This record gives sequence, C-alpha cells and structure tokens, in this order.
Amino acid sequence: MDGLVQTQGHLAVDLVDRIRLAIAHGELLPGQHLVENDLAAMFGVSRGAVRSALVVLDSDGLVTRSPNRGARVRPISLAEAVEITELRAVIEGLCAAKAAQRATPDERAELRRMDHRMRLAADTGDTAEYSRLSQAVHQAVREIAAQATAVDVLDRLRYRSVRYQFSLALLPGRPQQGAEEHGAVVRAVVAAKPEEAERTMRAHLESVIEALYDLATHDIPYTPPTP
Repeated sequence: MDGLVQTQGHLAVDLVDRIRLAIAHGELLPGQHLVENDLAAMFGVSRGAVRSALVVLDSDGLVTRSPNRGARVRPISLAEAVEITELRAVIEGLCAAKAAQRATPDERAELRRMDHRMRLAADTGDTAEYSRLSQAVHQAVREIAAQATAVDVLDRLRYRSVRYQFSLALLPGRPQQGAEEHGAVVRAVVAAKPEEAERTMRAHLESVIEALYDLATHDIPYTPPTP
C-alpha cells in the first residue's frame, strides 16, 4: 500500500512539472481555457490527476480556477514579471554567495564550460541555446548553493516569468550583454568570492529588469523554446 501511495505521489508531481513545462514552452498559452478531458488526453492521465495538478498550479500562480469558468493559464503582466525579478535578485544573490563558498573543483570547471558555451551562443546569434544556457547557469548556482528553501521558492517564480526570459533573448544586443553578466557571476563563484558573487548576480538581475522595460517598447512576439 505504501508503495502505491508513493507511486501515485510521484505521478502527481510529474504531471504538475509536465504542465508547467507545457506553459513555459507555449503549448498552453496565457488565458487559454484548460479543459480537464483535453489535458487528460494530452498527458495520458485521468481527469482526477489533472484536477489535482491544477490545484497545485493554482497555488503556484500559474493557473487560475473559478467554480463557473473552470481553469485558465494565468497571464503574467510586465509589472508582475518585474516584481518576480526583484525578488529573484535578492534570493539568487544569496545563492551566488553560498555557491562561491561551497563550489567544488568539478563544479567550478562545469560553470566555466557553461560560460564558454554561452558566450559562443551569444556571438553566433543562437538565441535558443543562449536562453537554455542562461537558465542552466542559474540552476547550477542554485544547486551548488544547496539552499533547499531558496531553490523551492525560485523554482515557483521561474515558471511564472519564464516566457519573458525567452523573449528577452530576442532584444538586440541582449545575448551579448547577458553572457557578459553571467560570466561575471561565474568568475566570482569560481574565484570563491562570495560578496562579489552576490553583487554581480544582483546586478545581472537588475539589468534583466531594465531589459524587461525595454522589451515593452519593442514589438517582439513570443517564440517558444525548443523543449
């Protein structure tokens, strides 16, 4: 019985993650009505499993539910994306400082490799790869920091603003600037300089906020990343 409960729990978590990714990748669009039968067929699960997943996604702020209108993908405004990034700057700054204190030689080497690949992607105009590596660097810093509570909060926030992050990479010159900012964070973490790591991470995310406002002045359509 315990094994069955654990299996069901894992399946529920997996379904929530799959729907989150579908929202991030543009398979489910802002404002889209989420029909339980359709989602059940899409993910090969029961309606009950979908209903439970939507409750979790509602609490995460990705979905809105109402008794009469059902569930919809919740649109994220520019103002909310800015607020999320301001909060990320504080928490990820802490994670960068912790990562600088805790990174192993292998972790430092992997950060250097990601930094090199990101610069290459930016220089060659591969915005999809740049976006993927940007996410990967942030994720690596969080994991090295080993701050479980911070990671939990950041994961919830990331999915709420991820659509903006992919659009930012289409701004002229943004990948090159972003690659340089990420590189500064990587260098500080690799050099075991916690204060500098925190400062450069916060500066990077403050730059992201400026880019978000810049994005509002450009007519750039959302292009979903490759899953």
